[in-house]
Amino acid sequence: MMFRKLYVFFSRKIRQQFKGYYSGIDIEIVKDKEFVLISNNCWGGSAYQWYKKPYNTPFVGLFIYGPCYLKLLKNFEQYMGHSLTFVSKSKYPSIGKSYPIGMLKDIEIHFEHFKSEEEAREKWERRTARMHEVTNLDRYFFKICDRELTTKSDLIEFHKLPFKNKISFSIKDYDELKTCNHIKVLESDKKKACVPNGKKLYELTYLYYDLNKWLIE
Repeated sequence: MMFRKLYVFFSRKIRQQFKGYYSGIDIEIVKDKEFVLISNNCWGGSAYQWYKKPYNTPFVGLFIYGPCYLKLLKNFEQYMGHSLTFVSKSKYPSIGKSYPIGMLKDIEIHFEHFKSEEEAREKWERRTARMHEVTNLDRYFFKICDRELTTKSDLIEFHKLPFKNKISFSIKDYDELKTCNHIKVLESDKKKACVPNGKKLYELTYLYYDLNKWLIE
């Protein structure tokens, strides 16, 4: 276990130190293949930054709690047609942070990395418009992980959704997901008993999964 921790630590640091080199290899593999990433947290935004792609998804710089995320995905096209509004308080337990909380009808969107409602709305609407330019849902890639109150049941429901491209990450294996694109991650956020935050999870994804292959198939 100690060797594993050291390997992960140093290999991750090396990839970040020589990010231009490793990122360049992946960019060359994916080339100009079109994709839209839908993610429940910053994992997706980190992917766009790695591949140096413009954000053609509004799911950047934010997170969505598991119950809301599943509800959103079950009626994805309908919800994405709603206008964004804002509320002053979340229905979920407070995490002691102050940021805009958006609403798509009854779906909460936590704009954790935005300074104001105006900024969140402007970027959400602009990136949503870009997303809608991609009309082939087979080029949409949906990701979920066991953070933000996402349960085993949520993960199972996620893989029942009628989307071609789905991937989930968790610190646990589940028999019900043996035949699904579900990844058990050894590294964890021990305080929350789940996978690391979205940015770190993306930085570790290369250890578990060939993201390039997923995006170009």
